[in-house]
Amino acid sequence: MTTEDPAVEAPPAVAGTRTPSRRYMARREAIIASAVREMNRHGVRGMTLGDVAARLDLVPTGVIYYFRNKEELAAAAFERSIGRIQALAEAARGHDTERARVESFIHLFIDLQQRIELGEAEPLTVFNDVRALNCEGVNQAYVELFRTIRSLLDRRENRSRSDLNGRTHLLFSALTFVNAWIYTWRVEDYPRIAVRITSILLDGIPRDGKLPGPRHLDLQPVGEEIDEGSAEHFLRAATQLINDEGYHGASVDRISSKLNVTKGAFYHYNATKDDLVVACFQRTFDVLWRAIDAAEAGGGDGLEVIQSLLQAVLELQVGPAPLLRTSALSTVPEDIQADLMFRLRQISIRLGSTLCDGIADGSVRPLDTSITAQILTAGINAASELVWWQPGEAPEVSARLFADAMVRGVLCD
Repeated sequence: MTTEDPAVEAPPAVAGTRTPSRRYMARREAIIASAVREMNRHGVRGMTLGDVAARLDLVPTGVIYYFRNKEELAAAAFERSIGRIQALAEAARGHDTERARVESFIHLFIDLQQRIELGEAEPLTVFNDVRALNCEGVNQAYVELFRTIRSLLDRRENRSRSDLNGRTHLLFSALTFVNAWIYTWRVEDYPRIAVRITSILLDGIPRDGKLPGPRHLDLQPVGEEIDEGSAEHFLRAATQLINDEGYHGASVDRISSKLNVTKGAFYHYNATKDDLVVACFQRTFDVLWRAIDAAEAGGGDGLEVIQSLLQAVLELQVGPAPLLRTSALSTVPEDIQADLMFRLRQISIRLGSTLCDGIADGSVRPLDTSITAQILTAGINAASELVWWQPGEAPEVSARLFADAMVRGVLCD
């Protein structure tokens, strides 16, 4: 399945002015495309007009001729990508059934990823820190895209608004997380990936659709005190700020201000900001490994292990102690990025191994364990944003609904 990118139209002429020329619009689109690449590499706050201009052999003033400042350019980049995905969702809405609509959207999205990899289409922006821009127009466009994707799902009596929002968030997050791992596959295999993503997201992972119910797991380290002066308290606050503002937005000043401590207190725990980021990731990895180990120590089949660790981690994500979003890895300095990526990959491989256990004992249906592990990782990553889509919902309810959708599929009842 294929679809063309939405046509780029020149803005309507204002009385007394000329319609922008094709050359003007072409250069403007080239600047937006350059900004997308810089934002995907450094985040919204890490992008500079100088770097955007350098990609096009321009001076920074050449960019300012088209966009007054960095924020205006970033907004245009986000709106461009939102519009392209909106077109895919609108095309998918033409199908008669819920399954056909969602399947079409997934295939159209992966087809676009294939064309991007082949150089036939421009990259999409990564939406990790879209809220860091704090632009009302972008936020409205993003919410409208979310509503369009949500309309692909049927509204039923046994599906609350919070439940539908959670399913929509999982679907979109799993697809936008694809660019974090799909590059390891041959581009010729992208249609194969689309089929497998569709199967996992729509039908879930249990062999017979039944869930044993998660066991409660205590993920707090033994003997660790959680008070305002503890390292854990410091890391929790820093994690929330990095999740909201991205690597470059979480400055030492802002972290210290959020914690209401001096810079001296900051440097008591960390020699540099990079040390803080590594510490936040270390806390995240430690929690994930504790969840895996605790779930497996409790016994049960592979499906019960997966369900228990997901429920425990998601309760942290929607509560006061969220984990650092793994998407933050895309904008951390390259000298620390490789090691962190390797350690994240170890967790993904381990999740895949647990899924293999479930296939062997008959609790998990035959599926692609490597892709399923990436989708589970995407869901864990996305759960920290559920507060935006399920406001007022009790954390334990949000965690349960989201875990159910992750395990049983977004079409489950």
